[in-house]
Amino acid sequence: MRSVPHFINGTEVSAPGELPVYNPATGEVTARVPLPSTTVVDDTVAAARAAWAQWRHSTLSQRTNILFSLRQLLVEHTDELAALITSEHGKTLADAKGEIARGLENVEFACGLTEHLKGGFSSQVADGVDVHSFREPLGVVAAITPFNFPIMVPLWMSANALATGNVVILKPSERDPSVSVRLAQLLVEAGLPPGVFNVLQGNAATVNQLLEHRDVDAVSFVGSTPVARHVYERATQHDKRVQALGGAKNHMVVLPDADLDIAADAAINAGYGAAGERCMAISVVVAVGDIADELVSRIAERVDRLTVGPGDDPASDFGPVITDEHRQRVLRYVTQPDPGVRVVRDGTALTARPGFFVGPCLLDGVVPGMRAYDDEIFGPVLSVSRVATYADAVALINANPYGNGTAIFTRDGNAARLFSRQVSVGMIGVNVPIPVPVSSYSFGGWKNSLFGHSHIYGPEGIAFYSRAKVVTTRWPLASESQIDLGFPRTR
Repeated sequence: MRSVPHFINGTEVSAPGELPVYNPATGEVTARVPLPSTTVVDDTVAAARAAWAQWRHSTLSQRTNILFSLRQLLVEHTDELAALITSEHGKTLADAKGEIARGLENVEFACGLTEHLKGGFSSQVADGVDVHSFREPLGVVAAITPFNFPIMVPLWMSANALATGNVVILKPSERDPSVSVRLAQLLVEAGLPPGVFNVLQGNAATVNQLLEHRDVDAVSFVGSTPVARHVYERATQHDKRVQALGGAKNHMVVLPDADLDIAADAAINAGYGAAGERCMAISVVVAVGDIADELVSRIAERVDRLTVGPGDDPASDFGPVITDEHRQRVLRYVTQPDPGVRVVRDGTALTARPGFFVGPCLLDGVVPGMRAYDDEIFGPVLSVSRVATYADAVALINANPYGNGTAIFTRDGNAARLFSRQVSVGMIGVNVPIPVPVSSYSFGGWKNSLFGHSHIYGPEGIAFYSRAKVVTTRWPLASESQIDLGFPRTR
């Protein structure tokens, strides 16, 4: 049985595998993941720290050239990387290639690091006094990433971290870790020095050691809200800079004036893509007014046309969920529905297949207080909530403890504008069901979807992975020597 290696100080490091890695389409164990000892973790941090002593002084042009080379290698190896993702995550090849493309955007953004790291200069703020500012790297960054986007999220974090002069220790999900090792190999091929990007396999114990390690300076995390809260609290207790992105319960509001065919298409695309295992998936469709019956009917008709199968089959619209344990959890929302829920489509027939398949499920009449509404299901289960008015829809969204993404479908520009200003959510789509920002903006939610103040990638990513210095300079004449105990003033 293949053991997925670590990648430390520019070299693959083999170790006996312990945790299983499955092919979700067959249910077979295809590899095992090693659990590093505390010594291995310490050695990895030490290697990263030593590499930072040189990398922090690398020129901006050197970093730019490496990132441009990485971009080209990602393009050239897209098919290979997508196949790796599909074999361990289960998503379709098309979806895996889309993930790579969205990660590539962030590498392209980071290639503009000369502009992003440009400081400021103010001449003659006082007589003979100039002030300038610049940004410096933090040091060793621990990047802890989720299973659902095994290359996109690492690229979200590492591109900006490397661009700003930091070194990275990537701790990928133990469920689909192989593509992270391949990414490390491509970075070395792109010219990155040994130790600047490391991959450390492991589990929660590995994460906790990184959170507490005195030589780790910052932590980036994406995952569920309970774990995000834990990561934020423990790492900040150990004096680290932290951004921890948590879970979501994304609502898609459909107003009575919306094109219902477009809205139904969007609900299908955003609700069932990647088997619903996206933090930006639409999980609740909010039908406003008297359109609910017709909207549910149109969604159900489209559900019946979906094909669920292996991710490497071009005919598949979406693939399996990540593990059998997760499949059983998802199915309970449908086989044991909350009182008052109408199961429009249950998707349970696919459980007879090998692998971890769940068919598309559609629930109607879901309201707050029900498990199907309150929980982040993270599977192909789409819920419909019915409200009377636009104001009721906004109140529903704002009362939810999550604030990651939301969308509104309407032809009314004023309603869309009001919605964008009134909802307490970080990312908003207007007739766009999955409003993941382009790389020149930043990704992040509000409320229990984010712990720490900084969103990920884009301008906030640059700011998170660097810190500012301000230098005040004066070159006095010898004749100006004097003693003045007053507070320095600029006028």
